[in-house]
Amino acid sequence: MTGAGEARPGEAEWAAAVAALRGLPPGARVLLACHVNPDGDALGSMLGTALGLRRIAGELGIGHLAATFPGPLRLPAPFDSLPGAGLLVAEEDADPAPDAMLVFDVASIERLGGLAGRLRAAPVGIVLDHHASNPGFGAINLVDPAAAATSVLSEGLLRRLGVPLDPEIAECLYVALATDTGSFKFASTTPAVHELAARLIATGIPVGEISRRLFDTRPFGAVRLFGVALARTVLEREGAGGLGLAWTYLTLDDLAEHAQPPSAVEALIDSVRCVEEADVACVVKPVRAGEWSVSLRSKGATDVAAVAVALGGGGHRFAAGFSAIGTVAEVMERIRALLRPPAAHQG
Repeated sequence: MTGAGEARPGEAEWAAAVAALRGLPPGARVLLACHVNPDGDALGSMLGTALGLRRIAGELGIGHLAATFPGPLRLPAPFDSLPGAGLLVAEEDADPAPDAMLVFDVASIERLGGLAGRLRAAPVGIVLDHHASNPGFGAINLVDPAAAATSVLSEGLLRRLGVPLDPEIAECLYVALATDTGSFKFASTTPAVHELAARLIATGIPVGEISRRLFDTRPFGAVRLFGVALARTVLEREGAGGLGLAWTYLTLDDLAEHAQPPSAVEALIDSVRCVEEADVACVVKPVRAGEWSVSLRSKGATDVAAVAVALGGGGHRFAAGFSAIGTVAEVMERIRALLRPPAAHQG
């Protein structure tokens, strides 16, 4: 089956996914899952597909349908009002042995945490993703590194299943598409992306309201927290092989002082990546004492996915991330070492 490195799923993969879902046993139990600390693409792609499958559950013989992700069942704003959120269950309450499991926006099986075993054991296991680092860990892999968002794969599957778009499905898929293209300003925004967005908007979704919620709404405490992080930003002009590295970090004490959850700083990387003198941007965010979530971005001259993969994470060439243990100084030194040009590693 198609995995990373190939342009897109072939018709054989699409046909296999459709046949697997149409061949489920009567009363089948179907579980959908996305990665830990889900973002807009993970949640939107998963919930949009869940709503679509629910719409044709009788036709497919689905008796039980639920969605989940590893970790506490908390939806970060602005995703807590997504349609289909009622289908979410806590990880510990998810079906232990589903007949079919669909996984969304998960670059590596480790990002499923304790849910990984369910995918391995499920009679039907389908992976929908667009990360170039995805090795193709499902029985059926709908993986397209060229897709702007995983929601492109979700829409492709629903279309092939004959599910018409409605405003609820469209809102989920639009949120996924808009967030992973940076409100349609990243290089992944192709004519096909705009054509898909047009079809989603044509269902009547409130685009202005959705965009304000996604990009222009932030608690006052989060605004102050961003100020702390931006004031702490370091510019290393010789970093990334002379292309420039801009980076910052936050601590658990920073979050507590401003009464903000870790999810409040997910968008911080977009402010750091604006630094004109740096090709690479990095934000080190606290998870718990001594544990960090690291976001990496490149303006185009550096493959940050290679750095993230080397450090146990994954992502895209210009947007990637990983988890790390240690101090901020130790984490940054690992990143610097991998960002150096090859000659710097030779004695």
